[in-house]
Amino acid sequence: MPTHARAQDPAPGRGPLDQERAHLAASRAALAAMRAEVEALDISDVTGNWVNAAVLQSQIDQRIKALADHADTPLFFGRLDYLHAPGAEAAEGADGERFYIGRRHVHDADGDPLVIDWRAPVSQPFYRASKKDPMDIERRRRFGYTGGELTAYEDELLTGADAEEEHGTASRLLQAEIERPRVGPMRDIVATIQPEQDEIVRAGLSGSLCVQGAPGTGKTAVGLHRVAYLLYAHRERLARTGTLVIGPNRSFLHYIEQVLPALGELDVRQATVDDLVAHVEVRGTDSAEAARIKGDARMAEVLRRAVRSGVTVPTEPCVVVRGSRRWRVPAYELEELLRELLDRDIRYGAAREALPQRIAHAVLVRMEEAGEAPDDRVQDAVARNPAVKAVVKAALPPVDPAKLVLRLLSDADFLAEQARGLLTDEEQKAILWTRPARGVRSAKWSAADAVLIDEARDQVERTPSLGHVVVDEAQDLSPMQYRAVGRRCATGSVTVLGDLAQGTTPWATHSWPEALRHLGKPDARIEELTAGFRVPREIIAYASRLLPVIAPGLAAATSVRQAPGALDIRAVGDVADLDAAVVAACGEALAHEGSVGLIAADARVQVLADALAEAGLPYLSPGEETSREVRLTLVPATLAKGLEYDYVVLDEPAAIVDGEPDERTGLRRLYVALTRAVSGLAIRHAARLPSGLG
Repeated sequence: MPTHARAQDPAPGRGPLDQERAHLAASRAALAAMRAEVEALDISDVTGNWVNAAVLQSQIDQRIKALADHADTPLFFGRLDYLHAPGAEAAEGADGERFYIGRRHVHDADGDPLVIDWRAPVSQPFYRASKKDPMDIERRRRFGYTGGELTAYEDELLTGADAEEEHGTASRLLQAEIERPRVGPMRDIVATIQPEQDEIVRAGLSGSLCVQGAPGTGKTAVGLHRVAYLLYAHRERLARTGTLVIGPNRSFLHYIEQVLPALGELDVRQATVDDLVAHVEVRGTDSAEAARIKGDARMAEVLRRAVRSGVTVPTEPCVVVRGSRRWRVPAYELEELLRELLDRDIRYGAAREALPQRIAHAVLVRMEEAGEAPDDRVQDAVARNPAVKAVVKAALPPVDPAKLVLRLLSDADFLAEQARGLLTDEEQKAILWTRPARGVRSAKWSAADAVLIDEARDQVERTPSLGHVVVDEAQDLSPMQYRAVGRRCATGSVTVLGDLAQGTTPWATHSWPEALRHLGKPDARIEELTAGFRVPREIIAYASRLLPVIAPGLAAATSVRQAPGALDIRAVGDVADLDAAVVAACGEALAHEGSVGLIAADARVQVLADALAEAGLPYLSPGEETSREVRLTLVPATLAKGLEYDYVVLDEPAAIVDGEPDERTGLRRLYVALTRAVSGLAIRHAARLPSGLG
């Protein structure tokens, strides 16, 4: 697929807007023809069997789905007018080229592109070109749409006497697209990607990235667009190795799940860390202290010791009988073979596979010394000999990861032996079950226990690695969870997204270098996004008053958007009047276009649900898709992270802080809630505002 070619010239004698509409119509017709061509494919004579036919038909169905034309989604959102023909075209002496930039590639019947994929190299200047570095661009044109209809355009001249000065007037259409009210799940930001965001999106596949991003800087969208870009630039490689997006909870994943399909990527798996380690059914919960200890990186060494705790050094020789001959490997040699494997610190399962081959090799050496000429088939047969298998089973007994963790958490003596010098007596007592389970299925496993089982499984057998993993809201992962994620990209790369100021777990990350070490990517590049595009300046400045307490090392975020009146703080004199004031604020917010989120402490959610029902205001829960009819979502503060709403009503900030085990965590939870609004934030409170916000 070519990355660039001359676009069709607009029809002469028509106004610029009519010309652009004509190009849009031609592009839509071409896309429809592309889809019809795929639908008409006949594969009846090109496959050898039904399996190949099913695979090929599945690929065709996916292609048809990817070529769908959604009437309310513009095929292109920008245009680049080059001064000279880029790439190979320049060698032909062609003058300037014009390219329409969109979410997908569209070509005409002759194969000439009408729309260029935003990920193609020729599209890059749309995001990075400036007066200072025009990148051979004469004009950058942005398009405005109402629904799917092209209604406006805006030109930015980057070269020549009429070029705008750097830091000139911001694009009205760009601003309007950023501020466009949202209903439903998260949408792509492909039309509004900024230069610093584009650098992260287009970073190479070989290196890992960590993005520290303040609220509203678009770090989640940047991570998703990075996946789409990598799949475009390295499709064949990633088709073999796979990609994965990891989010903090199912509500968050539901919120972002339409972004990649909108960009034409349908095969990217999305999961939570709990999904990755779901080896047992989670039915129990831990205290904050127990969860913190189980999530500590020291538990990896405890588990490594536990996995190897059953190793027994051979004390008897191994005697292999083949025909009339007996071959003897003495105990000291068996011990040497075993210790050699253990000293290499390979996985337990790999050692169990290697030991019989080592013993068989020792037997073959004796055969050769006796004048025989055994081959590999003989070695494999000796490795399967009952005497050899018995030695291996006794020296390296099978390990069931779940049963091992069950014993570790149930048997105080076993835990003490494996945790000696690593965990204190108090820490051991904190993670021991008060009521030991009778078996794996009857145990009330916690989420942290499942991560321990996953670690033990990897100690036994290597976890398959993917080509690229994106992990969002990473600041809330424990060291052991980082290790679980790192196993999934051990031979690939990772994009870590997060904000240290939004860490709300007892084990929240204190620094990104520390987190990257646990992830197994200590050399990952750390980038910081501080310029906000979604949250208005007034709101982010107010929330940033908490930073000196919750994240002293972080610089306050800035915002390119001003929205006078975006922040509305009202005190309610009587606690009894608070519910009515909150419901009234929701009504005021619903008078505007767009989504509305009512965020409250978890303990207040049911009270507010009853108040909304009594007032006749329908509402949704996080994860349920908003619509034009129901635009209000009631959000527990613990589920607000990563979500955005056009308008947010924040109920009783002090209750959010009080709902956490300590003040710092509570203030971080409040910081998250304060930064979910795109257009307006209304705070209603009866209690005194937390320190710094008064």
